[in-house]
Amino acid sequence: MIKTEKLTFTYPAEEGGRQESSALREVELEIEKGSFVAILGHNGSGKSTFAKHINALLTPTAGKLWVDGLDTGDPENLLNIRGKVGMVFQQFNLFGNMDVLNNCVTGQMKVLHRTREESVENAMKYLEKVGMSAYINAKPRQLSGGQKQRVAIARALAMDPEVILFDEPTSALDPEMVGEVLSVMQTLAQEGLTMLVVTHEMGFARAVASEVVNHTIVLTEEEQR
Repeated sequence: MIKTEKLTFTYPAEEGGRQESSALREVELEIEKGSFVAILGHNGSGKSTFAKHINALLTPTAGKLWVDGLDTGDPENLLNIRGKVGMVFQQFNLFGNMDVLNNCVTGQMKVLHRTREESVENAMKYLEKVGMSAYINAKPRQLSGGQKQRVAIARALAMDPEVILFDEPTSALDPEMVGEVLSVMQTLAQEGLTMLVVTHEMGFARAVASEVVNHTIVLTEEEQR
């Protein structure tokens, strides 16, 4: 499903700011369909950088990454790859001016060209799955952090991705809200969805993940010393 070959990425230097920085070096990884892979490591080790390569938010400085046989470095594959890969961010990224239902409907209509009726039906299916169907008229400001993250998961699922990425989905949550989000993710893992999770939740990764990638995969030799 996902395969890398000597995947390397270097952030360029910025004038008057950041020095050139190597984030990934010759990463070799193969992820089968239906796997739940947890990516662990300390801050700055390249975890989120790797995740962003999978939906082509970033493209390799060198090497290759394929999603379902599509080369992420080929611009002609961009729309197809992003149609296959959903992403749930740390900060939810919900549209503040839209209620819960429309947050989950708009992308389906604009990107997948579904009718509103089809989009609403699909959105409700996933909002029920994550326990948020009672909040369809609420705006994001009216929700807790855990509720917003569950809506973000429903929105990603409503796009019918083949792979879903979670970039530290609990890092912005209060401790009492972490459990409700991890519970939803555990249910998805049991249903066989291909998932990659950048996380610091070691116990969750150990209990649920079919494979764990630690930070030594993505650090340069110099950074490991």
